[in-house]
Order: sequence, then structure tokens, then C-alpha cells
Amino acid sequence: MGHPFPLREIARQAGLSEATVDRVLNGRGGVRESTAQEVHRAIADLDRQRTQVRLVGRTFMVDIVVQAPERFSTAVRAALEAELPSLHPAVVRSRFHFRETGPAAEQVRTLDRIARRGSQGVILKAPDVPEVTAAVGRLTAAGIPVVTLVTDLPASGRLAYVGIDNRAAGATAAYLVGQWLGDRPGHVLTSLSSGFFRNEEEREMGFRGVMRARHPERTLVEIAEGQGLDATQYDLVRAALERDPQIRAVYSIGGGNNATLRAFADLGRDCSVFVAHDLDHDNTRLLREHRLSAVLHHDLRHDLREACHEVMRHHGALPPAGAVRPSAIQVVTPYNMPTTQAG
Repeated sequence: MGHPFPLREIARQAGLSEATVDRVLNGRGGVRESTAQEVHRAIADLDRQRTQVRLVGRTFMVDIVVQAPERFSTAVRAALEAELPSLHPAVVRSRFHFRETGPAAEQVRTLDRIARRGSQGVILKAPDVPEVTAAVGRLTAAGIPVVTLVTDLPASGRLAYVGIDNRAAGATAAYLVGQWLGDRPGHVLTSLSSGFFRNEEEREMGFRGVMRARHPERTLVEIAEGQGLDATQYDLVRAALERDPQIRAVYSIGGGNNATLRAFADLGRDCSVFVAHDLDHDNTRLLREHRLSAVLHHDLRHDLREACHEVMRHHGALPPAGAVRPSAIQVVTPYNMPTTQAG
């Protein structure tokens, strides 16, 4: 395939040897299909980042490791690549490691592989489990700073956390749901993708605390482990609706909102209030269609810019700064949607 990039640059981007990349590009065989795909992805990444690569300055290779549904990972990639030209004085190059779900051991293997081959920094969205915490410790011991994105690993020795105050976000959702339901009866469904992501746990705690204080008469019905994926989310929501005919509002903490709405529709049930998180491509469409009441959004471009700045500060490319402040929580309705969203 035609491309303007030196073999060494492609190998560095892919995290593979030059010999392996050469075999893939020249069709010599002896390479697994998954490895060949990594080479082609690396070339595509380099092509998207070509404008930024030409900037003068120190070059940092940063690994983006994210466990999330495809819609969120796509938004992360788009937000970072949109920010790359502004990241002076350094040049930041990125390698992406995305997966939707799976055992923690798979993510640990990815982090350990990065530790062995080297990196200037890791931006990480991962479940808060001991295995991942230990892997972050190994990265730190290898001199590789880790910045957690959207969800934190506070016991891991990470360099910084970038994202919103998740407890405040949950409290905001409770305020909105309580106001919009008003005096109407009805139970509220709270939906988590997994109990192992700290951000979702904190959102749920913030939501539950405000609902208990302001609306103690409301029953909260919790479902979890849908992984934010439509196939699993649908079954969980439908089962909850069949068990409880009083559910008429949703606080979606972990996504899978297409499936949630489909479950309501298939049972002929009304969802009076639906508050969700993140203006990914699914939620943007659902909000425009007035099928969501509001989305609690934060600027992913800002978060990824801050994460890269933290890596650059760690290496002395930027002057020290204070602790990273939480991102602003934006309440987005169909009537105040941003003109553009990452992803």
C-alpha cells in the first residue's frame, strides 16, 4: 500500500519491529492477520496525525488504553486527534488500544506490553480492580507516567486524573430527574455498565444521596453489568421493566441507551424522564430526536489536552502546574446542543 512514512516511523507507531512491518508491507507472509492489521492501523493513525507530526518540537509517543463501548472510544480518538495540532511546545504521537469488554487480564497484558517496549505516557480508562492497579504501578516503576481519563484509579500511583467530578454529576442528574418528574408517581431506573468503574460508582452514589435527601418517596431500581452494549443492556432493562411496572424514569450512568429505549417501546411503556452521559454519536442523535431529556456532557478535547499536558509536564516540556481541576459538567438539552462534538 502506498504511504509516505519511513519504515521506522510505522514500526514505532505500531509497537512492532521494523522487520515485522517490512514483511507486512511487502507481503512476505509469516505474520499473523492481527499483526498485519496493527501495521495498517498504524499507517492510518500516522496519516491522520500527519499535520501535527510536521510541527517542530520534542516528540512524545503516548499510548491511549480504553475499555469502553465503540461509540465512546471513537469519541476519544476524534477528540485527541483534533487537539494534536495545539499541543505545543511538544509533538504528541498516539497509539490506540481499545476494547469494549473482557477480563481485566487482557488490559493488564496490554499495559505490561507497553511497559516492556516503552512509552512517554499512558492515558487510561480502566476498571478499578487490583490487577489493573498493580499494572499501573509497574508502568510507574518503569518511568512511564499514567493519567487516568474519565474514571480514576486513586490507589494506583497514577500521575493525575482528568475528567468531571462524578459524584457532582450524579447529584446533578438527581436534581434534574426530581424536578422533571415533579409530583408524578414513578420509580427511577439507574443503569451502570459495570460495578468496577469508579466513575460509575461515584455517579450512582451522588445520585442516590440527592434522591434520598430530596425525594425519599422515590424507589430506585438498579441494574448493572450491561457493559454499555446494546445486546446485553436490552435484556437487563426489559427484565427490570417486567418486574417493576412503576418504572417511568431512567438515569443512564453507563450507556446502552438505544437498547434501553427499545425495551421501553417493546413493552409499550412510557419513559417520562431520561438523563444520560456524553454526547457520543448515539446520544447526539437521541437528543436531537427528543428521546433523551438531557445529556450530562464534558469536553473530551479539554480532558485529553490536559492529559497530554500532564505527560509533558512530567518530562519537563511544560512548567509545573497545580492539581488538575475537574472538567465542567454541561447540561445539554435538545435546545442548547453544541454545534460540534468530538465523535
